[in-house]
Amino acid sequence: MSEDSNPFPVMKKTILSFIQDQRFKIPPVIQVDLKGQTVIVVGANTGLGFETAKHFSRMGPAKLILACRNEEKGRAAVNKIREETGYSAELRALDLARFSSVLSFVDDFLKEGNRLDILVANAAITATEYKTTVDGWEETLQVNDLSTSLLCLLLAPRIVETATKYGTRPRIVVVTSELHYWAHLDDTKVINAPSPFQILNKLLKDTPVTVSCVNPGLCKSDLRRSFSGIRSIMINLLEKALARTAEEGSRQFVWAAVGGPDDVDLLKGAYVNIYEVEEPSDYVLGEEGKRRQDKLWADLIEELSKVDGRVKQIVQNFSG
Repeated sequence: MSEDSNPFPVMKKTILSFIQDQRFKIPPVIQVDLKGQTVIVVGANTGLGFETAKHFSRMGPAKLILACRNEEKGRAAVNKIREETGYSAELRALDLARFSSVLSFVDDFLKEGNRLDILVANAAITATEYKTTVDGWEETLQVNDLSTSLLCLLLAPRIVETATKYGTRPRIVVVTSELHYWAHLDDTKVINAPSPFQILNKLLKDTPVTVSCVNPGLCKSDLRRSFSGIRSIMINLLEKALARTAEEGSRQFVWAAVGGPDDVDLLKGAYVNIYEVEEPSDYVLGEEGKRRQDKLWADLIEELSKVDGRVKQIVQNFSG
C-alpha cells in the first residue's frame, strides 16, 4: 500500500508519539440509540470492560450481557450499573481460561435465539509467571487469544444472521495495543512452531459485519494487578505520569462499536486509535507479516477445530 493510496494516517510509532498519544485529550463518548439491540461485553466486571458496559447501558439496548469469570465481581458490576444508570444488565459466566466455559456460554446464548449486534472482546490478563490452564495452554495465550478467537468464531454466524434479518451493520470490537509497532516474532519460535496462532481479523470481510481492533492506550486498570516488586513500582510511576482512566479508554471501544467514519466499511479489519483509523505497523502490512499471518491463521483454525468442530465449518462457510 503506497502512502498516496492510503486514506488513513501513516503511522511510524516512536516513544515520543506514544507519549503524545497518551497526553491527547480523548473526546467525549459517542451516544446512540441501541433500542432493540443485544450487546455483549467480555470482561465487564472491572476496568475498561465495566466502563464500556456502563456507557452502553445509557443507550438503552434490549439486552446488555456482562460476560465475566468471577460471579461475585460480575454481580457487583451489574448492581453498580443499575445504581448509576438505572439499567438492568444481565450477568453470564465466561471463563476464557477454560474452553468448556466458552462453549457453554456460546451454546446457551445461541439456544435462546438472541440477536447479536455488538460484541466487545475485551478480557485479557498479564503474566508474572508461566502458568498453564486446565486445557494445557499457557494461560495468557489461551485467555488473550485462543479463547477470544473461539468466542468470536462461534458467535460469527449469529452476528451475520442479525445483520441479514434486521438490515443492520453489527460490529465486533477486539482490544489490541500499539505495542504491536515494536513487537518482534522469531521464525524459529513462531512460524516453525507446531501450533502458532493469530487472532482472527478477516473472517467476516465479505459480510455486513464490521470487525476492528482498538487500542485504548495505557490506562489505569486491574490488568496489571498481579505485578509486584520493581515491576509494580515502575508501572505505577508510568501510570501516574501518562495513563488515562479506564473510562477514557473505554470511549474508544464505544466509538468503534457504534460510531466511526461515515463509510463504516473503513472500519473493516481496521486498527483504531484515538477515534481514528490508523495504519498499523509496516511489519503487519508487509509481505513477511502476511506470510506469518497466513501461517498463524491456518494453525489457529486447526487448533480451535480440535476444541469444537463447528469452527472449521464456520470458516469454510464464510470463505467459500
